[in-house]
Amino acid sequence: MLDRLPFLIGLRYVRAKRRNHFISFISLTSMLGLMLGVAVLILVLSVMNGFDHELRTRILGTVPHTKIESPGGLSDWQSLAERLMERERVIGAAPYVEQQGMFSVGGRNEGAMVNGIQPDWEKRVSIIDEHMQDGRLDDLKPGEWNIVLGSILASRLGVGVGDRVTLLVPEASITPAGVFPRLKRFTVSGVFNVGAELDAGLAYANIEDMQTLARMGDEVGGLRLELDDLFAAGSETQAIINELGSGYRGLDWTYSHGNLFQAIQMEKRMIALLLTVIIAVAAFNIVSTLVMVVTDKHADIAILRTIGATPRSIMGIFIVQGLAIGVIGILVGVGLGVLLALTISDLIAWVETAFGIQFLDAGVYFISDLPSRLNWADVRDIIAAALGLTFLSTLYPAWRAAKVQPAEVLRYE
Repeated sequence: MLDRLPFLIGLRYVRAKRRNHFISFISLTSMLGLMLGVAVLILVLSVMNGFDHELRTRILGTVPHTKIESPGGLSDWQSLAERLMERERVIGAAPYVEQQGMFSVGGRNEGAMVNGIQPDWEKRVSIIDEHMQDGRLDDLKPGEWNIVLGSILASRLGVGVGDRVTLLVPEASITPAGVFPRLKRFTVSGVFNVGAELDAGLAYANIEDMQTLARMGDEVGGLRLELDDLFAAGSETQAIINELGSGYRGLDWTYSHGNLFQAIQMEKRMIALLLTVIIAVAAFNIVSTLVMVVTDKHADIAILRTIGATPRSIMGIFIVQGLAIGVIGILVGVGLGVLLALTISDLIAWVETAFGIQFLDAGVYFISDLPSRLNWADVRDIIAAALGLTFLSTLYPAWRAAKVQPAEVLRYE
């Protein structure tokens, strides 16, 4: 019976009505603090995981994991692509010609990066074909001078499928009338929407058309490679360059978007640390609750000691009481946090639709919606951390309870 005594009495103290209502208030605020802290931490980490996932799938599904280039261009790129595809980590390769330019139509001007691609090859390394809003990537046929624009870029230019746009490139053309910027009229054959910043500054044309515009002949600017592990891009790129020799250079995704990824990881760690402090503050409110409970229960403690309860059992009573308060708050917080993490994207989308506002503008941020991705390993770690802090907060009050001397207490009863 004495073995079950700490558990039974500890739970009874949690349920019992208190003469001192301030103790009940402190106990309730501790529980609510843990609940809110755990819920917010789960929600925020899920959103950060969502941003991380979107970075990997959207942006890093569109930009190359790594690029292999040669200062003078690549002429025999087919054989090089076959050679690189034999490497274990390389799962896709595609040629490209990059050209920075400015689109002009109806007095509107927008700068963008135009990628000359072969549609069949591009599907091996990019998700653009899966995110076509209008038209098809296969419509980029040589000699037809078609172009596919990002949705934001097309909106800013005020064009759609079938409209004509003029592309001005930095190279100048020397004519009898003087020096003029090189330009070419394209027909918009498609619009893509990946929901990221790339929609505002990226366009695709057929690689042969871009070779003609850039006067590159049969050469291409380089090869885009997709790897089975994007975090191995740095080491794999260096290994490829060492194998190919000094006539080549490699640029992996960390040069263009590495800082963004590192910023997300840093923010996730810092936010987790700050919110854990909030959980710690709520957990240590239990110290105040239990200290007041111990003072209020001096007589009960003395009676228990006289009937044979050990100091260890007395400690157990108040540890159980503190853990019960903490577990209730943590479990409710986990339920609330998981619910919010699973529904926050739809909730934000509904608010944007209902009130006509947009929280994330893809022209400013790298995605246009609020992503959320629940990671059960994060939930497990949050529960473990909250329970650990709650347990630590019970030790001092429980130790004080175990030090109560029955004779001194009962002398005045």
